[in-house]
Amino acid sequence: MENYKSLNELRPGAILAEDIYANTALPIVRKGTMLEIDHLEVLDLFGIKRAKIEERIVNRLQGEQKEAGKADDISSDIDQLLEKRINRTSDLHTLYKKAVNDYKREFTSWKSGAKLDIAKVRLLIMPLLETSMENKKMLIILNEYSNRKEYLYHHAVSVGLLTAALASELGYPKGTTLQLGLAGTIADCGMSKISTTLMEKAAFLTKDEFNEVKKHPVLSFQMMHDSPLLRQEMKLAVLQHHERLDGSGYPRGDRDEKVSQLSQILAVADVFHAMTCERVYRAKESPYRVAEMLKEEEFGKFDSAILEALHALIGMPSVGDKVLLTDGTLGEVIAINSNLPLRPAIHVVNSKKSVDLSKHRSIAIEKLLD
Repeated sequence: MENYKSLNELRPGAILAEDIYANTALPIVRKGTMLEIDHLEVLDLFGIKRAKIEERIVNRLQGEQKEAGKADDISSDIDQLLEKRINRTSDLHTLYKKAVNDYKREFTSWKSGAKLDIAKVRLLIMPLLETSMENKKMLIILNEYSNRKEYLYHHAVSVGLLTAALASELGYPKGTTLQLGLAGTIADCGMSKISTTLMEKAAFLTKDEFNEVKKHPVLSFQMMHDSPLLRQEMKLAVLQHHERLDGSGYPRGDRDEKVSQLSQILAVADVFHAMTCERVYRAKESPYRVAEMLKEEEFGKFDSAILEALHALIGMPSVGDKVLLTDGTLGEVIAINSNLPLRPAIHVVNSKKSVDLSKHRSIAIEKLLD
């Protein structure tokens, strides 16, 4: 006999009666697998709610385990699994650092000639994607985690998180959101085929050097082209994530409706994180200033709906909010400028002074303070 059980009813020893998929062409756990704690954790990470199991074998195993006095041990194992989930939520930074280190290891293997293993990347990013979706405040401080020396690895993980968050903000279903987050994480895998000297160069690149770097979207696409673990529209998003609506992007100069919205989401996440981080040739910018620049100085390059989603994601200032400005000033928002919502009027803490950011464009909000 076969029946369905919810995830919290499953126990080690249960045998799957059918393959389990998670928006993938290939199963994440195959039919006939006798479940262990690690399998249950994978099902949990991928949001699998129930599974079809062979009831006769499970009942026999459970009977044998009870006779042997092992039922309490199994219950304890399940408790530990649930405790792991709680710990993941409570320590986002630890999860983030692990994902960056794991990605660095994968990237190093690609440089050495190893094939891109999307399944490995999916496993390293999925716990963080799931947890960050419930803790979006983390997303505005991702640039604070990054550093110049390992920027490339921080960028990959952060773009994955930001891409998924933007897709969620725009109302995409969870399956699409997670797939796009995975695509964002590996969008720059083609950089592993670019000269290390160019990637680490402190000065601005020459035209020829930049043309070499501009090959990376095509290289990334080629590396993932044959994998069934990423949908075709996600692969297109990777190929197009440096294209712009006005035709000024690369590698093909696609424009307007030829640039998919998924690639635009990835593009906004990519540019936003890059501009808010310190890099070998450029100082970092305030997230609020970058959001403003993307809307004003880069007008016509990005989908306005995605930029609005970015604004919602980073948090629009409200009257009464405490803020830190880019010049180090602490203040409190006293009025919102309707035409420039990211540039409110600020009362300077412990003084009688106020500053209207709409009239002082050299200053911007650095961060909102809880």
